Amino acid sequence: MKQLLLVFVGGGFGSVLRYVIGKWLNTSDGGFPYGTFTANIVGSLLIGIILGLAAKNNSLTESQTLLLATGFCGGFTTFSTFAYENQAFLKSGDFTSFAIYTIASFVVGFLAVFLGLYFVKA
Repeated sequence: MKQLLLVFVGGGFGSVLRYVIGKWLNTSDGGFPYGTFTANIVGSLLIGIILGLAAKNNSLTESQTLLLATGFCGGFTTFSTFAYENQAFLKSGDFTSFAIYTIASFVVGFLAVFLGLYFVKA
């Protein structure tokens, strides 16, 4: 039960922060989704750091890892919104934005995870 509560609390904080970032950076006219992109990239960097710390000499407890990685990062990042925004690009015929958003999200997201792991090792 404690594990579920940790994921719940972390996910709540992550979701609220993602909402705030989305409101701040996304435009209402359906432009490029900078808020979602930012949340997903920052979340990728954070999960690299968090899981790197968890693996490095057990620097984080299982409870801390659940709260931060599974909960916070899980609530903060969003694949479903990413998929929806890409669907909207395709529906509107904006194939350039679709390609840029998709490729940049995957490439920069992976690089952010690796960078987070690198920070912990250094």
